[in-house]
Amino acid sequence: MSRPQLGHLTLVARDPQALQDFTDQLWLRLRREAEEAYGRAPQLAALFLESITNQPSFEIAVMHRVASRLKNDVIPLPLILQAFHRAMLADAGIAEAIRADITAVYERDPACERFLEPFLYFKGFHAIEAHRLTHWLWGNGERDFALYLQSRTSEVFQTDIHPAARFGRGIFLDHATGLVVGETAVVEDDVSLLQAVTLGGTGKEAGDRHPKIARGVMIGAGAKILGNIRIGENARVAAGSVVLRPVPPHATVAGVPARVVRTQTPDHPAQTMDQVLSDLSYETFDYVI
Repeated sequence: MSRPQLGHLTLVARDPQALQDFTDQLWLRLRREAEEAYGRAPQLAALFLESITNQPSFEIAVMHRVASRLKNDVIPLPLILQAFHRAMLADAGIAEAIRADITAVYERDPACERFLEPFLYFKGFHAIEAHRLTHWLWGNGERDFALYLQSRTSEVFQTDIHPAARFGRGIFLDHATGLVVGETAVVEDDVSLLQAVTLGGTGKEAGDRHPKIARGVMIGAGAKILGNIRIGENARVAAGSVVLRPVPPHATVAGVPARVVRTQTPDHPAQTMDQVLSDLSYETFDYVI
């Protein structure tokens, strides 16, 4: 059965009124899903009420949910919420990115039937929103706070994303466990990354040393992309691959080391999430990139 769609956020992101209408629809939808979930699981009433029903807006609800998972004796809930509020007031793009991220999860993950699921439960969604906070803190001189939250995020969500790493909008971290992203990595809009992906360096070199992932790329589970190399727009990296050289746009690469196995990958692999190379024969593994 097909799921109802709110529409692609990228179509409205540049229109303030359309963006507000989208946010209103999303918030109403999420509140309705919470009410329905309460009817099925009243034992979780406190979770639904505290996280959604008693919150005044979608953005504040997201802040509260992520902060609730990160809080501990060192950084209590109010301290994290205050930091989130400061970040969102200073940078309206954070709230826009959060909307795009939750939409990406809903549209790309076949296991996601409601917006409620990533909002409440999916650590990949929580991890990328926590990173958006640490990235803002890092860029505004609060580096120790950013590093502590990075450490806490690694502990809670099993992801390790350096606060300086740059992410676009519409990011889908599927499962997310074991994700490692280095300091100078850049991930552009509409990228999907599965579990155990590494965007790392090649040794002890300093400076700009981590991968640059272009728009629309899909990176399969366990793939390792090492060094200051670019993965071109709408490229696809197969699960378990080790990529050491740049990947052309629209290419599919696979293997250790990775080889080009297809030069005309269909558009938007990050959205279709097609991870199977069954249409390719062994003979296509013909040259190293």
